[in-house]
Amino acid sequence: MQIEKNKILERAHKKPILIDTFYSEQFSNQPIIIFCHGYKGFKDWGAWDLMAKAIAESGICFIKFNFSHNGGTMENPIDFPDLEAFGNNNYSKELDDLNYVIDWAIAKFKDHLFVDVSNLILLGHSRGGGISILKTSEDKRVKKLITLASVCDFAKRTATIGDLEQWKKDGVKYVINGRTKQQMPHYYQFYEDFIANKSRLHIESAEKRLQIPHLIIHGDEDTSVHIDEAYALHHWNPKGHLQIIEGADHVFNTRHPWTSEVVTKELSKVISQIINFVH
Repeated sequence: MQIEKNKILERAHKKPILIDTFYSEQFSNQPIIIFCHGYKGFKDWGAWDLMAKAIAESGICFIKFNFSHNGGTMENPIDFPDLEAFGNNNYSKELDDLNYVIDWAIAKFKDHLFVDVSNLILLGHSRGGGISILKTSEDKRVKKLITLASVCDFAKRTATIGDLEQWKKDGVKYVINGRTKQQMPHYYQFYEDFIANKSRLHIESAEKRLQIPHLIIHGDEDTSVHIDEAYALHHWNPKGHLQIIEGADHVFNTRHPWTSEVVTKELSKVISQIINFVH
């Protein structure tokens, strides 16, 4: 197993991106999965490393990264030492980051014996699922899409961060992180960016445009993103494949930090469904 952790992708005039790659040299023509973490998430959260390794061992190149403004730094990619960056994040920046990672992956593995850059799959969790849907709908390089506990609507989340007038007046709203207890800022630019790019950021329209296979995975005990959002995605794209994981919460019954060497039975089902769908 070839594992490269915390590679820094430098970018001119933009914040760098931290990236991990996993692949096996026992397989040729491996598809590439690029994984997008969710809101208040990061590439090293919980059991994501174990998921990456298990999928890579099946003959799939697995790439995961931190969005440039997720609040982590190059030195400390876990948790949120850079709250200023977090407050300046928005959906457009995440789409731009994802495009850069796709470009990088194709360039890195273009002449690679073990990896097939023409077989690219996006995998997104929660808010990262919404970003993956949007990107897939506008990028023909993506051949399959998988979403885990994905949101189906950015509008209601963007507008309900708080009282809009007060948010505009103050310039910032704070959301508490239940795990780290940090007061995490959202600057008003987040709302302004959403309004300026509303049509591009409309997940329903993007889902209806999809012409490639979409695997929609959701737990029936998810209290963060209700299962109705998975049903909505499937309703908009009936050709999609809907898989309900019984007894699973928003993170498939894992947590951070995850100290076990094995995943939960719920996440194990997710991993099996991803592998079957890709192969």
